[in-house]
Amino acid sequence: MPSGPVPSADLADVRRRYAEHVTHVAGARDPRLLEAFAGVPRELFIGPPPWLYWGERGYQPVADSDPARLYDDIVVALRPDDGINNGQPSLHAACLAALAVRHGDRVLHVGCGTGYYSAILAELAGPEGWVAAYDLVPELVGAARRNLEPWPTAVVERRSACLPPLPRSDAIYVCAGATRPLAAWLDALRPGGRLVFPLTGRDGWGVVVRIERDGERWWARVVSRCGYVDCVDARDDDEARRLSQALVTPMLPKLLSLRRDTAPDTSCWVAGDGWWLSTDPPPE
Repeated sequence: MPSGPVPSADLADVRRRYAEHVTHVAGARDPRLLEAFAGVPRELFIGPPPWLYWGERGYQPVADSDPARLYDDIVVALRPDDGINNGQPSLHAACLAALAVRHGDRVLHVGCGTGYYSAILAELAGPEGWVAAYDLVPELVGAARRNLEPWPTAVVERRSACLPPLPRSDAIYVCAGATRPLAAWLDALRPGGRLVFPLTGRDGWGVVVRIERDGERWWARVVSRCGYVDCVDARDDDEARRLSQALVTPMLPKLLSLRRDTAPDTSCWVAGDGWWLSTDPPPE
């Protein structure tokens, strides 16, 4: 929830305090991630006031039009009628820490919205890397293209990221809820590539999962609990039902691997068509 009044005279200081806070909450230790959050102006990507943030009673107005208000750890509406937001910074900081983008990496951002987290990805990948930012909503794509002009290595396209061909990527960051790790995403990963995506059930709630490609072995782990809007073309009703059942327990699953095209064994946490997540390490 927004805090008390914050003077807007020096937004650079406000951004740095915000970056220190959200990376601390996320447990992120990479100083490059802190610098990226401190350097990218969030207000550029939110649009003009009045703003709405997501609170316990749904969308509520931000107290005033001071851009410093946007540097609380809050979810801010982009298209409230559709439930599309600029997501909670500390959650994204945890996800981006897990994604571990390096200088020179090729990054695919699925569900880029107006481009705020695409800009942070571009900062992390640096001038030798690139970011392909995809979204399906025309208004968001147009805004992202304008907003990302200062980051020439970030290219925005209006297209689905659920079907091949996708660009070969060192890192894929998905910002909409899927019921499976899509084969298109997994096959697009280069050796050592990382996929971070929300695995969500019928109600939009679930867990963020990190998958890393190690040859034909797939390491997996849970990053955080989460809630996301659905990813178009990345959902299956039966998988969503099974995920909702698996997520009933308050304990986060201790996943260690993704298995593809094999029969689940007793280590299976949840399974779908041609994939399952295991609490055991990947087989040699």
